[in-house]
Amino acid sequence: MESFDYIVVGAGSAGCVVATRLSESGRDRVLVLEAGGSDRTFWIRVPIGYGRTFSDPRVNWMYDTQPDPGTHNRVGYWPRGKVLGGSGSINALVYMRGLPHDYDDWEQEGNPGWGWKDVLPVFRRIEDHCWGASPVHGAGGPLHITDVSDLTHPLCERYLESCKQLGYTYTKDFNGEQPEGVGIYQILTRNGFRDSTAISYLRPAMKRPNLTVRMNVHVLRVLFEGKRAVGVVYRASDGSDVEVRATRSVVLCGGAINTPQLLQLSGVGPRELLARHGVGLVHEAPAVGCNLQDHLNVSYYYRSKVPTLNNELAPWYGKLWAGIRYVFNRSGPLSMSVNQGGGFIRSDLNQPVPNLQLYFNPASYTIKPGKSRKLMNPDPFPAFLLSFNSCRPTSRGHVEIRSANPLDPPAIHPNYLSTAKDVEDARAGMRLLRRLASATPLAEVIEAEMIPGQSVQGEDAQLQDFRERAGTVYHPSCTCRMGTDPATSVVDARLRVHGLEGLRIVDASIFPSVTSGNTNAPTIMVGEKGAAMIIEDHA
Repeated sequence: MESFDYIVVGAGSAGCVVATRLSESGRDRVLVLEAGGSDRTFWIRVPIGYGRTFSDPRVNWMYDTQPDPGTHNRVGYWPRGKVLGGSGSINALVYMRGLPHDYDDWEQEGNPGWGWKDVLPVFRRIEDHCWGASPVHGAGGPLHITDVSDLTHPLCERYLESCKQLGYTYTKDFNGEQPEGVGIYQILTRNGFRDSTAISYLRPAMKRPNLTVRMNVHVLRVLFEGKRAVGVVYRASDGSDVEVRATRSVVLCGGAINTPQLLQLSGVGPRELLARHGVGLVHEAPAVGCNLQDHLNVSYYYRSKVPTLNNELAPWYGKLWAGIRYVFNRSGPLSMSVNQGGGFIRSDLNQPVPNLQLYFNPASYTIKPGKSRKLMNPDPFPAFLLSFNSCRPTSRGHVEIRSANPLDPPAIHPNYLSTAKDVEDARAGMRLLRRLASATPLAEVIEAEMIPGQSVQGEDAQLQDFRERAGTVYHPSCTCRMGTDPATSVVDARLRVHGLEGLRIVDASIFPSVTSGNTNAPTIMVGEKGAAMIIEDHA
């Protein structure tokens, strides 16, 4: 039987970081187990290629949620990365740390060392920022952050100016000293290619003789001796079940869906759930799979009097020209994310902190993509969209196994809009989108509101539309949340699973609450900070 010092389950945004850092000494033997395959494909490396990987089962778990009461019992589609780099290999590339108070709240909930003053140096260590080193940014780190403000579609200027007309300030840097306001999102690219933790962390580390990476293997359960995790069993690509041992720690980095699923399959979770599915109880942990949070988004679609990205990317000759630009100088729309503009704003003066995140996309897809439809062809007419989501939703759902079969997908219950605050944020966001569309100079180029359309009037009708159309922004988190009470949390501030030894969790599932923005950068930060803690504790 093989034995390693550390076993890392999942080579996603955090797992690649953890494996890289744990193997840096050259002494500790590290095994990485990834259910997906290689990230070396064209559609992953090209930034706008996430439109193709959005519904590609070769790199995507392609989960469905359970029918959700908050969204009229609709089933939601939740793509999650099943590939080296995880969801960081198939996401929309936005680099967003979240807002400082997010982390101060984590610390105030009883998690010392997780305040903004503590995590800012970790973010700086991650970064190779295009602006160079500063008190708020790092240079020379693994991941390259690109400023695309000079490359955005001209409609972005109209969007920003209309926001200013409503009283919202412009910010050059959502990750800087003034994160509140409206501006252009920074993205994770290097020389026109997607950058991810698989590319910039794991790939260079794979040359080390003490690091072993196995792809296309499905971890079935964690092995325990008493209350200590001692290894895992995985199903190899040839169908055989293989047992491997860890002398120091098993580190779970499967993400907010797969990590709680694996714990429950391994006998760690709510007693009643495990008994119902015939899973032997190793350790009762009632919070495993609970406290699920996600950002819920809706888009308003506007037909434009002037050209949008649709005019460039819908016709075949436009696609050809975009391809030529990308091949020869790594520029043009293929080198960027479609959500170019955005912001963090307060819907009214009574809000103590920004409560809404905005998105501006100078393209439109009125036929919503899903499991069977790739996000490759925008509408064949000029149009754009405005979107928003609540920054810090208070609704919490849960994830649970459907059976004792590790190959069965888990049941995901988002529980959207289950609190009065989330409903009020939804109402405020919809009011804001209409105000923004009526502001100059954006209003000057709007021919008509296509969806939901002017027939949807009044807050009740708009809320009804929100429930009928809103969907995930692909930010699930918090299902193994960090905290002090084992009844309501899963890991402590050192990311050790309560009541167990030799088992850590290092991924977005440990967030005590979802951050105000996109979750990829915070997940990478958790990977860096978690790896440092593991190394310190084993020094």
